[in-house]
Amino acid sequence: MFTQRITAINVALLFLTICISCSEVREKENSGESRQPNIVFILADDLGYNEVGFNRGGSSLTPNIDALRNSGLSLTQFYVHAVCGPSRAAFLTGRYPFRNWTDWRTEDFGKPSYLEMLGMKLSVNDEGDETRRIHALATEERTIAEALSEAGYFTSIIGKWGCGEWLDEHLPMAQGFQHQYGHYAWGIDYNNYSIPHNAPARFAVYDWHRNQQPLYENGYSTDLIANESVRIISERAVKDPDQPFFLYIPFNAVHGPLEDIPRYKNETKRIAAIKCLDDGVGQITGALRQYGLADETIVIFTNDNGAIRDSMNFPYRGTKNTNYEGGVRVPCIVSWPGVVQPGSSCDGMIHITDFYPTLISMAGGSHDQELSIDGYDMSQLLLKPETPSPRNEIIFEVGGSVRPPAIRQGPFKLIGGELYNVVDDPGEMANLADINQDILQELSERVATVGAQRPPMPNMDLLMTPALPWIYGEEENMNVPQWVKDRVTAIRELQPKEWPDGKTPWPQAPKDGKITYTGDGR
Repeated sequence: MFTQRITAINVALLFLTICISCSEVREKENSGESRQPNIVFILADDLGYNEVGFNRGGSSLTPNIDALRNSGLSLTQFYVHAVCGPSRAAFLTGRYPFRNWTDWRTEDFGKPSYLEMLGMKLSVNDEGDETRRIHALATEERTIAEALSEAGYFTSIIGKWGCGEWLDEHLPMAQGFQHQYGHYAWGIDYNNYSIPHNAPARFAVYDWHRNQQPLYENGYSTDLIANESVRIISERAVKDPDQPFFLYIPFNAVHGPLEDIPRYKNETKRIAAIKCLDDGVGQITGALRQYGLADETIVIFTNDNGAIRDSMNFPYRGTKNTNYEGGVRVPCIVSWPGVVQPGSSCDGMIHITDFYPTLISMAGGSHDQELSIDGYDMSQLLLKPETPSPRNEIIFEVGGSVRPPAIRQGPFKLIGGELYNVVDDPGEMANLADINQDILQELSERVATVGAQRPPMPNMDLLMTPALPWIYGEEENMNVPQWVKDRVTAIRELQPKEWPDGKTPWPQAPKDGKITYTGDGR
C-alpha cells in the first residue's frame, strides 16, 4: 500500500490541530466535539486571470467572488493544466495527468488533428461510421470523492464532469459520487444543454442528467447548477445535518458556446456569463449562511485553465491550451471562517493535485492507496500562509502529450525549448534558453526522466457506437425518451449541414505549443 508524504501520526496531529482551531469558533452541539468540515469546491471554466475583480482592480464583475476572497486566503501562485480535462483529472486523483493519459481529453480521440500527433487515424465502427475511441479517467484511479466517501462524507458533483461521457464505469457515480447533476462532456449550450458536436460527428448530442438519467429542464445552465447546489445544501442541512458533505461544483461557465442572457442584455455575452457565474457563487455562499453552515464549511473557488485571449489573462502571457503562465496560472481562493485568515495571501507554489491530499487530511481521511500521487499536503500552509510551500516543482507536460514538455522548477520554467524565470519575468517576455544552457539542459533532462514514467497507451479498441448518439451515456442512449429525440432533432435541423474543406466545428490541435482561438473558443 502507498502512503502519502505524511505519516499516519502526522495526519492525526494535523487533524487535531485543525479541530482545535475550529473549536475556537464552533462546537458540535451538545457534545463539545469538533465535526469534520463540509467541503465545497467550486471550479469555473475558461475564466481569465484578470476577469475576477480582486485581480484587476477598479470596477468589478464579480462582487460575490471578491467577497469570498476577502473572507479567506488567495493563492497567488496556484497552477493547473492547460485544458479542462487534465486539470479535472489532476484534482480528482492527485496525480499528474500523463500518468493515466488524461493529458489527452476524451474528445481528442475523435479529432483528426489530435490523432495525427499520435500517428493514429479515425476509427470506423461496425455500423461503418467514423467515430471516436473511448477514453476516460481509468476506474483503477482512487478519486477524491471515493476518499471522502470512505471518510463518511456525502459526495455530490453538480456541473461538468469532463472525464468520460459514454460507459457507465466512466461516469461520476462509478467514481465515488453519490449524487450527480449536470453534463458529462466538454461543453454545452447554456439553454438547450446539448453539446454542439460529438467529434468526429458534427451534430449535437443532449447532455443533461440527474443521477445519470436524462433530465428535462428549462433555464440557463449556470443558474440551474447554482439552484441544484442550493437544493443539495438545504437538503443536507435538514435531512442529515450530522453527516459532512463534499460538493464539487464545476460550472460550465464561462466556456463557449456563449449565449444571450436576458437579465444582462446590455452586456457582451462573455461579461454576462461572468456575472451569472458570480451570481451562482453568491447563491451558494448565501445558502451556507442561511442554513448556519458557513462556519463549518471550507469553500474553495478556482478555475480549470486560462481564458481564450491573452488580454483576459493579463499580466500573464498565453491562453488556454498553452503552458505559458496565462494558460496555467489561475485565481484560487480558500475560505473557512474562523480558521483561514480573512484577506490573507499565500505566494507559495501550489498545484491542483495538492488539493487531493490536503482535503483528505482536513477531512480526517486515509492516505493509504495503491497508486502513488504527485500532490503535497498543504493543510498547514492554508492555516498558516507564511509556512513555506513543500512544492518546488510542477510537471505540466511530458513527451507524448498534446503540447511540448513543460516543467517549472524553482523560479525557472521550461516550455519546449523556451526557458523563462517566472519570478523575475512573470510575463515570460525574455526567453533565457540561449544564455542559460545549463539550466535548459537540466530541466530538459528532468522532464524527460519523469516522462519515462508514462505508462503505455491504454487499450483504445472500444469505439463509440452509435457515432452520433441522441444523448451521452451508453445506457441512457439505449432507452431514449421521445422528448430527447424531439429536442435534439430540432437543434440539429438548425446546424450547418456542410463545412468547407479543412474546416471543422472544433478548434484544431495546437502547433508547437501555441494556439489561436476564434469566436468563443468552442
